[in-house]
Amino acid sequence: MHRRMIAPGALAAASVLLAIPASAASYSPGTPGIGDPYYPYYGNGGYDVSHYDLRLRYQPKTDELQGTATILAKTTQDLSRFDLDFLLDVSEVRVNGAKASFTTSGEHELVVTPKTPLAKGTPITVVVRYSGVPSAKSAYGFTSWHRTPDGGVAANEPEAAWWWFPSNDHPTDKATYDVSVAVPDGTQALSNGTLQSTASKLGWTRYNWRQNKPQATYLATLALGKFDIATGTSDGGVPVVNAYSKDLGDTDGAARASVERTGEIVDWLSGYFGPYPFSTAGGYVPNTTTGYALETQTRVYYSPRQFANGSNTSVVVHELAHQWYGDYVSLKGWKDIWINEGFARYAQWLWSEHEGEGTAQELADYVYASHPADDAFWTVKPGDPGPDEQFASAVYDRGALAIQELRNEIGDDAFFAVLKGWPKEHAYGNASVADFQKYAEQVSGKPLSALFDTWLFQPEKPAAPSVRALVKTGTAVAQPKSWKKIEATNEVHGH
Repeated sequence: MHRRMIAPGALAAASVLLAIPASAASYSPGTPGIGDPYYPYYGNGGYDVSHYDLRLRYQPKTDELQGTATILAKTTQDLSRFDLDFLLDVSEVRVNGAKASFTTSGEHELVVTPKTPLAKGTPITVVVRYSGVPSAKSAYGFTSWHRTPDGGVAANEPEAAWWWFPSNDHPTDKATYDVSVAVPDGTQALSNGTLQSTASKLGWTRYNWRQNKPQATYLATLALGKFDIATGTSDGGVPVVNAYSKDLGDTDGAARASVERTGEIVDWLSGYFGPYPFSTAGGYVPNTTTGYALETQTRVYYSPRQFANGSNTSVVVHELAHQWYGDYVSLKGWKDIWINEGFARYAQWLWSEHEGEGTAQELADYVYASHPADDAFWTVKPGDPGPDEQFASAVYDRGALAIQELRNEIGDDAFFAVLKGWPKEHAYGNASVADFQKYAEQVSGKPLSALFDTWLFQPEKPAAPSVRALVKTGTAVAQPKSWKKIEATNEVHGH
């Protein structure tokens, strides 16, 4: 909370304010956070972004990034100044063509004061010129920019944008993107969406990417390096672009054997979730040392560690399921993470069933039986886990268990109608756990508040339902064949 104190010496200034017309006095700064209780300073108040145009130049030898970001937005209040989330060094800011003053504040705030105040509902064009070495920047003690032997990668959750473009960094402010990147010949630039064109001049090649559907800032990705790029089209007609660092070593074969099944898996998921919502699909495996994967929209980020023990289609299923649950429909607040992770994990359970390696019910029984009542696993509330437990295994496993309970409660017909109808209901928008409960009740015709409260919000192990005869009698529950592959993604999703 920011409180303004008026000292005696400020009374003269206050008297001057009395002479300002009421219309001018109504202008106020946009808040330095969008209001998410998990991350109070993520995102910003006072405006809504519709499009980012990013024109960049990157030198892999030094990790230097130069850029001009053009941000199209509209004010949501009478605005005297506003913040952008950003870390690199800014040389100039313009608002609607006029130079604006700017400064930095806190860990990652770029504070912009336009030449003249902006009335509510005003379309604005913000141009930010900047440069810097992303790998040299950190906030809150960490970096989301991954330096690689031949370049760099921006991919992390819940934040990644600050290291490469100024933004309103919260999932509720989704926008479209044009990302144009110049790199030395022989280096490639990957981003979201479709590759519109490439052009080479004087030893540099420019790659122009376009994301024409609304996208959350943390789902925007940039990968710079030397890649083998594979393209194709799924049976369902979805163009696929996959890329692999040329120095993946022993993991190269396993990575390709997994990620090259993207088109097949997208078509399979479409049977459960509805038509694929974007113009292209794919993934990339850079030579990074991270342990997680990330559902970066249309171009999934995979760490080589996902494939250290061999091929892993389960993690590919998980990240592609997010294209519907997390990307197409994004969370309203970070407390709603269950809608992303619970359903992506449940997709892995459905894939296990598809592969004949254990049904969703068998996996649910195993998860339930594997955690005794005094296990801390049950103290995590998937419906509102808190920022410290946002990516705890319970959000995934207990979250999927809650989905199986919903299936048992409302029956397969209603359940699969919910599974497919939900993304369409909130297409390209945002929704909360409460919104999902309401939708499930609407489709099934059943009250579900007790079920949701028990499985998502109570910090204790729920009583075993009657359908779990083995669990209730204490008989050992066999480990499904798919479990080790699924369990491995608990580690790789520790963002």
